[in-house]
Amino acid sequence: MKDWWIYKGDPAVPTDRRLARLAEHRPPWRVFEGKVDPDHKVPSLDDKQYAADRERGAGYLADDAEIDLVNTALLLRRPLLVTGVPGVGKSTLAYSIAEDLGLGPVLRWPITSRATLRDGLYRYDALRRLEDANLTRMQATSDEQLLDAPEAEEGDARPADAVTPPADGIGRYLRLGPLGTAFLPTDRPRVLLVDEIDKCDIDLPGDLLTVLDEGRFDIPELTRLADHRRTVTVGTEDPDVRARITAGRVQCRAFPVVVLTSNGEREFPPAFLRRCIRLTIERPGEDKLRRIIEQRIGAGAAAAAAAPDGLISRFLERRERGELGTDQLLNAVQLRLAGAWTAPDEIGQLAQATLQPLSGPDAT
Repeated sequence: MKDWWIYKGDPAVPTDRRLARLAEHRPPWRVFEGKVDPDHKVPSLDDKQYAADRERGAGYLADDAEIDLVNTALLLRRPLLVTGVPGVGKSTLAYSIAEDLGLGPVLRWPITSRATLRDGLYRYDALRRLEDANLTRMQATSDEQLLDAPEAEEGDARPADAVTPPADGIGRYLRLGPLGTAFLPTDRPRVLLVDEIDKCDIDLPGDLLTVLDEGRFDIPELTRLADHRRTVTVGTEDPDVRARITAGRVQCRAFPVVVLTSNGEREFPPAFLRRCIRLTIERPGEDKLRRIIEQRIGAGAAAAAAAPDGLISRFLERRERGELGTDQLLNAVQLRLAGAWTAPDEIGQLAQATLQPLSGPDAT
């Protein structure tokens, strides 16, 4: 353990003290002044619905070189661009950071070729707002006709299905996305996983630069209303959690831990790369594979898999002929524990069934 580590630091040092040390060492050019809303509550990883996230994060084994670069990104308030072949744990690293530092549930933004910056920041359901406005007008017209009818009496009850304008106005139709939620002003940073950014449209990395540099963004639909309605409550990516937006601007306080993963399928522009701390996760070797199995499944399973003609050696042999993911090895080990293909002469059949290459021809 190194003295300057925040992530995976000394377990004897409480999380609060490590985060306090992180807050003390802010680069002068990366200071953000968003005002924290004391009523805004970030969900806790202790909630039962996030048990799988905690388990996933706790099972990650980070090498010293990886920990060095994660802490570099933390201290410099810069995104971490994580590259590696599929199955080496790029996405799991984000869950490990959240679990290790108690930063709440990971906000995940899976990227597709159609993803835009606005998709990550917020969603505005203008069509639903228009439909509700039309229903309100139709109901108002119907009520007027009912009151003007000769048989209408004073005190007639309003129809049970009458539509009234929503009390929260436009905020009912706005919801922050994972990127937007990550930049809400909070005392502790949130972890944002931007998954497989190399699948994005060519313009997205450049579009991200302003938000990542300035730690803020505007919602035009709210900015236009700021003169007569300064604060609006909107939905967030966290279930059942809403946030107050003032003057249409979201400004972070603690810069989020941004983990961007890439399978190395494309190049990124230099302006984007120079703003990132870059980490390449190498394929795990024999010793790390044994430790991963021990961490995830147990010491007995790890010892069996590490035997001379065990699953680890089969995995490494087949990986030389076609790329494999570590989770495929874990699947194979788990199957043996379940009593499948346990005979010594059946290990080849087990390998054939579970260790299929991720690219290229089948490794027979």
